[in-house]
Amino acid sequence: MTDQIIYLLYQTTIRLVVLLTALPFHEFAHAWAADKLGDPTARYQGRLTLNPFKHLDLMGSLLMLVAGFGWAKPVPINPRNFKNPKTGMALSAAAGPLSNLLLAYIGMILWKVVLYLQYPLGGGFLLSSLADIFQLIVLLNLGLAVFNLIPIPPLDGSRLFTVFLPPRQYFQLMQYERYIQLALFAAIFLGLLDRPLAFVQSYVFDGLDFLTGYVDILARAIIR
Repeated sequence: MTDQIIYLLYQTTIRLVVLLTALPFHEFAHAWAADKLGDPTARYQGRLTLNPFKHLDLMGSLLMLVAGFGWAKPVPINPRNFKNPKTGMALSAAAGPLSNLLLAYIGMILWKVVLYLQYPLGGGFLLSSLADIFQLIVLLNLGLAVFNLIPIPPLDGSRLFTVFLPPRQYFQLMQYERYIQLALFAAIFLGLLDRPLAFVQSYVFDGLDFLTGYVDILARAIIR
């Protein structure tokens, strides 16, 4: 029982580290992309920052610590400031999940480096803990990226969806935004999205593993 409590505290601590990096970086990416595309709204409201306390949402943060996924306060974006509102919204929306994929990519490189260091250095608590941290960074950032690409408001995928959906139909759909959100939260808590999300996440994981394959090649060459 004591070991389980220690493990739970350990996992929660790692998730806290991810919470203070992945979600702020995600929202900063939205703000940065929107600002570069011509909308300074987020910058004027102090959201063009990596300061986690400017971005974190209480409920989303608690879910991240408990369930391993969550959300932050949405970055304010005014599409009227974009030269092409549809494209601007889509690119600024895509910036968030892409930032998490970038963090997952970097985390996988570091994870592999630490795993290979365990062989010549004989493992140990420090390297084992670092490997766990980087592994969870990879998995949680992948989870955030995949989850946020679901085309349902308030997730980023709904903004990307506007590129393919005519404005009239999109605004008709948004009339039911509150009910759609409730359905989404119900599906999350009932576990209805677990298998589909895990399926997609596994393929993205394999893709990152392939893209970081050069780390395996170099490490094995050095160890030999």
